[in-house]
Amino acid sequence: MLRSERDGQVHVLTIDRAERRNAIDHVTILELLDAQDSIRAAGSDVRAVVLTGAPPAFSAGADLTGVEQGVFATDLSRMLRGFGRLPVPVIASIDGPALGAGMQLAVAVDLRVATADSVLGIPAAKLGLAVDHWTIRRVIAELTMPGARSMLLVAETLTGDELHRAGAVHRLGGRQINKNKTHRIAQLAHMKLGTHRLGLESAAASLAVDEEFERAFAATWASDEQGEGKAAFLEKRRPEFRGT
Repeated sequence: MLRSERDGQVHVLTIDRAERRNAIDHVTILELLDAQDSIRAAGSDVRAVVLTGAPPAFSAGADLTGVEQGVFATDLSRMLRGFGRLPVPVIASIDGPALGAGMQLAVAVDLRVATADSVLGIPAAKLGLAVDHWTIRRVIAELTMPGARSMLLVAETLTGDELHRAGAVHRLGGRQINKNKTHRIAQLAHMKLGTHRLGLESAAASLAVDEEFERAFAATWASDEQGEGKAAFLEKRRPEFRGT
């Protein structure tokens, strides 16, 4: 479930699946895509967007009961890229875990406010899964190459405090700090912000398609390791990867 609310000129999107620690399922992805369309249609009535999760998490990842290479992955990719195409700044308010798809959401936006003890990471390597090339490029851009290597190759998680010191989290604090910051952004010149966002997104984008990576990505999702990783996660046990 996604709660979509207005606070003056700020549009607040709250992922509210507390019983699943706000894990992203296909319904949530479609709701976020619809919300993006509504924000674009609102024009200058919306000057900033906040993306957050209901307690106790920002988002603990993708809901693995419905994750598969196909329509879920396609729509997830569309939704993540969609935040970069909005005409206004988007701020993630992170209080609690932001893992897997939650971390993908965190790097898809412009700015991040997080509590010091929030835990962020992409544990795909522990699950026999892989993220797409766009996510890899985005993690490199937001965390630097050393941080991306640590997160993607070792499945290391980092706290909000550690990422703040590295510059990947822009402010430390809870929801009130994020609310104050967002309302200050909403008072800035609308066209100037839109132009700067377009320039930043263009600078961060890469049009190159790495065919070798795409083949490896498809093979990962078709592998036995992918199935074992998902099964182990759902059965709450350690996966037994055999390299096939």
